Amino acid sequence: MSRYCVNTNAQDNGDHEVHNLDVERRCLPNLANRRDLGWHPSCQAAVRAARTHYRQVNGCALCASACHTG
Repeated sequence: MSRYCVNTNAQDNGDHEVHNLDVERRCLPNLANRRDLGWHPSCQAAVRAARTHYRQVNGCALCASACHTG
């Protein structure tokens, strides 16, 4: 299980990106722009959790690539 967050700031295309906090990457949003999603067994579960807050959600291409749709 990994801990995930979603960026509260949408990208230009409207996506709110889900990030894996257990992966050391420079892609993580600033602390002020993170909504904690808690622990999930997969990025797919974290994306489902993020969709309870935001309509348009995508996985980060760097730290949640299995959920990144392009």
